[in-house]
Amino acid sequence: MSEPASPLDTPPSPVAAPTKPRLLRFLGPGLITGASDDDPSGIATYAQAGAQFGYALSWTLVLTWPLMVATQMVSARIGRTTGHGIAGVLRLHYPAWLLQTLVFLLLVANILNLGADLGAMADATGLLIDAPRPLLVILYGAICIYLQIFLQYTRYVSVLKWLSLTLLSYLACVAVVRVDWEALARSIVVPALSLDAAYLTTVVAVLGTTISPYLFFWQSAEEAEDIRADPRGINLFDAPEQGADELSRIEGDTMVGMGFSNLVALAILVTTAATLHASGIFDVQTSAQAALALRPIAGEFASLVFALGVVGTGLLAVPVLAGSAAYAIGEARDWPIGLSRRPQEAKAFYATITLATIIGVIISLTPVNPIKALYWSAVLNGVTAVPLMVAMMLMASRADIMGPFALRGTLRWVGWLATGVMLIAVAAMFAFML
Repeated sequence: MSEPASPLDTPPSPVAAPTKPRLLRFLGPGLITGASDDDPSGIATYAQAGAQFGYALSWTLVLTWPLMVATQMVSARIGRTTGHGIAGVLRLHYPAWLLQTLVFLLLVANILNLGADLGAMADATGLLIDAPRPLLVILYGAICIYLQIFLQYTRYVSVLKWLSLTLLSYLACVAVVRVDWEALARSIVVPALSLDAAYLTTVVAVLGTTISPYLFFWQSAEEAEDIRADPRGINLFDAPEQGADELSRIEGDTMVGMGFSNLVALAILVTTAATLHASGIFDVQTSAQAALALRPIAGEFASLVFALGVVGTGLLAVPVLAGSAAYAIGEARDWPIGLSRRPQEAKAFYATITLATIIGVIISLTPVNPIKALYWSAVLNGVTAVPLMVAMMLMASRADIMGPFALRGTLRWVGWLATGVMLIAVAAMFAFML
């Protein structure tokens, strides 16, 4: 999806290009970045899709890979080119009502997703130890707040990323369970589309948990913060000669990372289809039921493997959910922002992270089925993504904002295709729900 641009042929700038964005440096290309995208909401959504519809929705996880790649590349390009996150660009170039509306939608989706993830982490832990669920929810919320405010993200992610590798157990499971490969291939190549409301809602949930609004804001904000944090950093708008290397780096990291993410997601769906659906379990109600899918490979340790995967990815995802909300609000209000700043240097930014997490804790303490909460948070992400993607594509196509790096060619068409697919899926869901 690379695109040539004449300014890229100019001699190198005396200003050194900034280092790799902190998010990608934390997690690394490919395996770790992809695993972190399959958070508890994703695990629950793919498990529910496999249990309820068998292999029928496997086509969605093939379709979403190029759409995810394009969407994340666009968001990263906005941050790297302008030196601002999406909310910052909206504040500088668009009406205040649009900025406030989109940030509000993101905030609602993030906090509900955050609460659902905390609840899932507590329930998964409950499979291993006998402890009150409210205590576990509060404990995980406090841990996430503490780690973001008082520790460098790089320090604890180096440990937590290995927990997320437990998701590889689903890939191993595919190799040992009795998969109906013919049905899987048929579902991917010739999808059996349905206008059933439950089917369409699950399609939106899958799209929403793979093409998630919080990742748009996080990726663009992290690209921008890397520029601010590096004394030699400069945005591409002012140093277009750096564009070839930087856009190539963004493209490679994104393609590999999202490819692994979708491979794991497909493995979760296939595993649950071959185990839960085949055994007559069509509705995943509890974490224990979801963990059953791992029994063919993990045996009596299925609950342990499932719990480690949920907790590991949850502890990675919750800070991103709270952090992306804080970045959006901070840029909208023109606050000092950034995880590279000390708390006393960005008090409102860190206060937003804390408040978002606390509200998420409160939400997760309500008597709502945790698996259903994860599933419906994915649906909400899918609905919220549509207006955010439209705004993102419009701003990334403007030459006055993006300079020579305004979208064109393949990336522009695939980005609009992703937006159109999300819009059609959400509209169809609402139409047939009514």
